[in-house]
Amino acid sequence: MNRRAFLRTIGGTGVIFAASAVGLSQCNQMPSDAIAPWSGPSNQVSDREWVLSHALLAPNPHNMQAWIADLTEDGAITLFADGTRLLPDTDPFSRQILIGQGTFLELLSMAATERGLDAKITMFPEGEPATDELDVSKKPVAHVKLSPNSAFAKDDLFPFITSRRSNKQGYLQEALRPEHHLALSKLPLLKGQQMGFAVGEEKVSPYRTIAREAITLEMNIPRTLAESIERTRIGADEISKHRDGIDLHGPMFYWLKKFGAMTKEKAITPGTMAHQGGMDYALGWAKETHNMGWLISETNSRSAQVEAGRSYVRINLLATKLGVSIHPVSQILQEYPEMQTLQENFNQRIGVQDSQRVQMFYRIGYQKQVPPSPRRRVADIIRT
Repeated sequence: MNRRAFLRTIGGTGVIFAASAVGLSQCNQMPSDAIAPWSGPSNQVSDREWVLSHALLAPNPHNMQAWIADLTEDGAITLFADGTRLLPDTDPFSRQILIGQGTFLELLSMAATERGLDAKITMFPEGEPATDELDVSKKPVAHVKLSPNSAFAKDDLFPFITSRRSNKQGYLQEALRPEHHLALSKLPLLKGQQMGFAVGEEKVSPYRTIAREAITLEMNIPRTLAESIERTRIGADEISKHRDGIDLHGPMFYWLKKFGAMTKEKAITPGTMAHQGGMDYALGWAKETHNMGWLISETNSRSAQVEAGRSYVRINLLATKLGVSIHPVSQILQEYPEMQTLQENFNQRIGVQDSQRVQMFYRIGYQKQVPPSPRRRVADIIRT
């Protein structure tokens, strides 16, 4: 121990440990291999690997990265949802999984253009699944034919793919600036889509309350909470092993895990510090939200769900370009029975009509940039 040595007590455990300030601050950091994909691929790799390396950085539910890229056809990519990475309790009809397929396809298309390729995308080439079908992994989501074509103008949002984030921190108490609100509102959407915003305290307050109620409900239902806990990677070793899911790392989580205060069993058990800590964290960022936005589609078809993902990632990229933080809050949109009443109230407030569907609901505001989340290797999603 030296002069910088100090003692800390982990709240609720009664455990006291000693460490140097330097050592404590540097332990259990994000493994470099888990975030290496954010550096982008080498230009020397094949065209398909290059575009897939960018598509792999797409936002997706629970960061499960439920993508399989079948490369058995020369010059083409056939995209499947990975049936081992679905969310059957919180996303029983895989609506959010298909939105994640859309974010992937949009980044793939942007990367193809950047590479001088035309990506001809055919949606659901073997037929579109029914909206109440539980397993969407049996048939391909899309077929992508790549061919040389340098005539397309490059996408001005492409440079922001590697710096795009879903910022889960609390946001500054500041209304969305008019110029940012205008720029986001003018972003071209796909046919049958519309955007909306609640800007400033007076307008956002009821939506913030709805988000908080939905989070509280989901965290108090054992099976829906368990689905998130099972996909949580605690500590650098777990993160490096899985490179997906909800990552928790850093000194606090290192010591909590070391002394048995942070386990998956305790995180799912009400009354424990781990369970209450998760609740406080989620409700904390819900409280520190001062603007919200949403994306509506005219129908809830499977194609509309994928297309919602394509537009959402462009909203995220434009926000990145503008220096605006964004973070989906999907609990209120989920289709399990216990959420139905809250969701009906939410839809009524939004003004959803007839067959319309709110596909994305998100916090938006200002906060410093956050580090990237883990990503799997391209080789992990390829099928040959």
